[in-house]
Amino acid sequence: MSGHSKWATTKHKKAAIDAKRAKAFAKFIKGIEVAARAGGADLSGNPALELAVSKAKKNSVPVNNIDRAIKRGAGLTGEVVDYTEIIYEARGPQGSALLIECLTDNKNRAASEVRVGITRNGGTVADPGSVAYLFNRQGVVRLPKGDLTEDDLLMTVLDAGADEILDEGDSFAIVSDPSDLRAVAAALDEAEIAYESDEMEFLPSMKVDLDVEGARKFLKLFDALEELDDVQNVYTNADLSDEVRAALDEEQ
Repeated sequence: MSGHSKWATTKHKKAAIDAKRAKAFAKFIKGIEVAARAGGADLSGNPALELAVSKAKKNSVPVNNIDRAIKRGAGLTGEVVDYTEIIYEARGPQGSALLIECLTDNKNRAASEVRVGITRNGGTVADPGSVAYLFNRQGVVRLPKGDLTEDDLLMTVLDAGADEILDEGDSFAIVSDPSDLRAVAAALDEAEIAYESDEMEFLPSMKVDLDVEGARKFLKLFDALEELDDVQNVYTNADLSDEVRAALDEEQ
């Protein structure tokens, strides 16, 4: 669910939006289960769980789902929740690269499904480390532009540790060192500026521009990977120009 660049808004059909919403809910639920398993069901004594629950509520995950996830993760329902985080690497069309972040309770299933998703959709499974070096782990807060300007945001978050603000069309992305992410989010809260997400992400050090044909193939690969249940995030260095996006929109 983390295309996180201008081209990720190319497909805006209702079915696609509904699917992404369901996938987002599943991601937050997994985060709650992992935090509850690690630190127990008491929010006051488990900061990671409190944060996970806060994010889920912020993204409209139903309270009943949240409560069940806490109990399941903490072992209060008799179920065993044990997730493993795995990152797979892949190459897409025209030199594009992908990092596929999974959180799974079955490593063999995740590996098989990711491999099939890559190879059946025009990608190539990459050796460990051959793609990862193209990305940096950073804190990223994303928010709609609305009436905000880049200068407005800079005044709010610069002292909190923000490194830069990326203009992504209809939204801004505030980038920081991972250790400053919470402070940046807190500065926005204090200024009463609403944001959509505050997460650790892998951001590319350089972008790769795709033409229309490459973009068409890439989106097929990207969407196939995002739909997999074990996949939490897909990061990429692929980028589409306004002209390419316009051409793709005309095809729909």
